[in-house]
Amino acid sequence: MESPISNYLRTVLDECRGSDGGSIPQGNAELARADTELFGIALATVGGSVYTAGDAEYEFSVQSIAKTLAYALALDDRGRDAMAEIVDTEPSGDSFNEISLEPETGRPRNALINAGALAVHSMIEGTSSEDRAERVRLLHSRLAGRELTIDAAVHEAELAADDRNTGIAHLLKAVGVLGADPAEVVDGYARQCAISVNCRDLATIAAVMANGGISPETGERLLDTRHNRHVLSVMATCGMYDGTGSWISTVGIPAKSGVAGAIIGVLPGQVGIAVVSPNLNEHGNSVRGVAVFERLSRDLELHMMHVSPTGDSAVRTTADGDDEATVELQGDLRFAGAESILVALSRTTARALVLDFEHVRAIDDAARSLLQHAVDRLREENRDVTVRDPQSLMSA
Repeated sequence: MESPISNYLRTVLDECRGSDGGSIPQGNAELARADTELFGIALATVGGSVYTAGDAEYEFSVQSIAKTLAYALALDDRGRDAMAEIVDTEPSGDSFNEISLEPETGRPRNALINAGALAVHSMIEGTSSEDRAERVRLLHSRLAGRELTIDAAVHEAELAADDRNTGIAHLLKAVGVLGADPAEVVDGYARQCAISVNCRDLATIAAVMANGGISPETGERLLDTRHNRHVLSVMATCGMYDGTGSWISTVGIPAKSGVAGAIIGVLPGQVGIAVVSPNLNEHGNSVRGVAVFERLSRDLELHMMHVSPTGDSAVRTTADGDDEATVELQGDLRFAGAESILVALSRTTARALVLDFEHVRAIDDAARSLLQHAVDRLREENRDVTVRDPQSLMSA
């Protein structure tokens, strides 16, 4: 049985494809050649499932999304106290490449604008720009679960268009908040921006962050819990630049965008999401990407202020016999819980299925829709499905 989530993601892409407007950034010659029709999405859960649609396997440069893991790496190397002396954690209210420094200290406002990201990169331990960028690449590879590479052509194009970042780096050095030579920092930062990824990679990385820094696939801890939480907090308040206030109000998912057209979103305890589409709005965020996230947040009730339990508790028991399987559900069912139920249903081969809602306390519209779709699909496959629903939750 194909998951209704995959079908839903295809529908979302189709319906958001008409979200036109914006433009391709022209500063980087490689990015300027992007295909405006590129459109992909991946959603990865803390339970280890990954769903994709569209151009989810197409590779592009990570760009500013790398700021998040570079920040986590620098926090590991230097600690929170040392980092706080170099970079603040306040929204700048400015564009991503503005010179937003505190008048009193010279600190960049946060780690996710370019000034802050340059300062952060200089705090990563390494003897050269190559060493620092290589450590950032390795961390991305570990979280993505595959070996990622740095696109040499994108790196060179970044350097060719990096006059502004070079100027910012020299200013940071002059005020005492750059920990290495400006030219080396700019080169290393350009290298980390040129890491090649696809939507599946970014969603997988986001799922690790959503899972508290632990890989949903292997159970290995890949990020420090406290540093992961700190990075997510800054993503929530600063990740979408001067469009963050509107984003967090309407979408409600800690996120980070990149000028290659990708957006990565992390909903703690539930999912990691990545979307790519190259045309950017006035804030430097993907036009279609924003539309997709708004749709997902609304349809699946993913706003972080919409409190929900983790998906792991949704399946109470599973009794899987040769002829009949019974799946007992429990708790408050929302998107993450419904997704874990879909996985349980997909693993049984019994001709007859019983879906038992006796111990379910409540179910929201997103979970109800997903489960009803799954029941309908199973019946279309000539499976005998019985829904035990004493509280009539599925018909509410």
